[in-house]
Amino acid sequence: MNYLGNAKSVQALTVYEVWRDRFLRERLRPAVGIAIFFAFTITVYFLGERFFARQEFKSVYLYTSAAVELGLLTCFVLQKTSFGQRYPGLLFLAFSWSLTVVVQLGLAVAQAGELPIFTWILAFLIQATLIPVRWRLHLISQLGVLCCHVGINLVLNLSLAKYTPFKLTGLYLYLFWICLICDLSVYWYECLQRKEFSTRRELESAYQQLEVAEAKYRSIFENAGEGIFQSTPDGRYITANPALARIYGCDSPEEVTAKFTDIERQLYVDPARRNEFLRAIEESGTVSDFESKIYRSDGSIVWISEKARAVRDSSGAVLYYEGLIEDITQRKQAQESLRLFIHALSHDLRNPVAGMLMVLKNWQTKPGDSIAIPRSVLERMIQGSEQQLRLINSLLEVHAGELRGLVLHFDAVDLRAVVEAAATDLEPLMNEGKATFKNLVPDNLPAVKADKTQLWRVLSNLIANALKHNLPGLNLTVSAQVIKADKLIINQSTAKQDTDKLPLTNPQSPIPNSPSSMIYCTVEDDGVGILPEQCEHLFDLYVRGDRSRHSVGLGLGLYLCRQIIGAHGGQIGVISTPGAGASFWFTLPLAENLR
Repeated sequence: MNYLGNAKSVQALTVYEVWRDRFLRERLRPAVGIAIFFAFTITVYFLGERFFARQEFKSVYLYTSAAVELGLLTCFVLQKTSFGQRYPGLLFLAFSWSLTVVVQLGLAVAQAGELPIFTWILAFLIQATLIPVRWRLHLISQLGVLCCHVGINLVLNLSLAKYTPFKLTGLYLYLFWICLICDLSVYWYECLQRKEFSTRRELESAYQQLEVAEAKYRSIFENAGEGIFQSTPDGRYITANPALARIYGCDSPEEVTAKFTDIERQLYVDPARRNEFLRAIEESGTVSDFESKIYRSDGSIVWISEKARAVRDSSGAVLYYEGLIEDITQRKQAQESLRLFIHALSHDLRNPVAGMLMVLKNWQTKPGDSIAIPRSVLERMIQGSEQQLRLINSLLEVHAGELRGLVLHFDAVDLRAVVEAAATDLEPLMNEGKATFKNLVPDNLPAVKADKTQLWRVLSNLIANALKHNLPGLNLTVSAQVIKADKLIINQSTAKQDTDKLPLTNPQSPIPNSPSSMIYCTVEDDGVGILPEQCEHLFDLYVRGDRSRHSVGLGLGLYLCRQIIGAHGGQIGVISTPGAGASFWFTLPLAENLR
């Protein structure tokens, strides 16, 4: 952890140094410009003094001023080169010493043992004011000037006799304090800048982390499968995510906040649920698994489950409520279906079990150790046991299929032959019901891509279903033809499709996602027909029509047909009018599509 912290510190220092060098380069430009203008004015002054002044003029002063100007111009040019960009510290020293050391050299050439205090102070103040970074450079530039002054005076043996020792000491003390103040100001300014830079970097890093976190939570908010909301105590939505908009049937979260301004009356089917919601939160601070019926935007009714809490201010007053909403309509429907199922199962199993129990108890009352059972009674017992076994097997088969899915073995299958096989197996049932059966499937019909056994089950279920739920004397016809998939139009009475396995097909629209050609097979009867509202749910699990209330089945046959046809990549439905018979239809792919 320390290594990581040190690495971050080194990285931050490196970044600061880069910024400091850039700052130095940027500030050198105006500093050199000001110095060039200053040197130009001094040069003009010396020119004027040479031509207009009466006292003796030393030309070395003019040459010194020109040399200063040349040094500063050289610095100005070097700033724009790669050398100047890479070594800004050297340019700083060249700039400073052009104003100080060059002047000192000019005075030495003139044999003037003077201290150009004014020039030095002006140079130190300019560089401290305009370039307040790298205080060590400032100190080096000052020490360089003093060393040059002492060295030149020693080498050339220049006399400072015009200065008394006391005055010379005062000048050096004055120069010392000027340099100290300049260096301290640069040092303190740089410390402040470094701290501000570090703080600014930390803020930028914090803002970046905040933006990343906000983007992450925004993504969670917008892509969550559950509805997320905030609502006011008076019943208005403050915020909503797209999932909540979908649950409420709205096009956008903005529509939710704009439309639902009175949750109690606009949302809940039972307005009292809002007060119960508020009371539950007031008592415990949170609410969980709060189930209610609500109105969607289009007026339809769905079930939701809410999990929420109250957000309060420092005084304990409720600011708003926030939480999650889940659409549990399917769960409720499944629970209800489980209850259509338990009732049906108990009813269907009760009759054969009760009948067999009654027979056995009657025979139990017979005297003697051995009881002779008539063959008719034995046959009734066998039939009852077989019926119980069929019911149990059907139940296991459905739920096994739900868990594992159907396993199909595709082959090129002759549909006419499968129809004949199913009709032959059901011949006793047809004879009992005095039904007439016609197989109109053409001999030259192309083979279908199907599992022969499963296809036999579909045809057997459809034929047996028609025989069981109609009066004797029924006429049954099975036919088939090849059609273009885009020509098949599903009537409004089409049975509901399994959306987990097939796309929903809207009324009066072509079947989507199908091969170009398919086999269209129908099983038609001239029986009593089926009501439109029954057709809508006829293929659902454990659903039976009114005419099947005396049947001993669980209502699984048509559900299994839908599962099998759907697994083949086809669709199944029914077209019926009460009193005019029913036509069950299904589609299958051609064997030419076999892979």
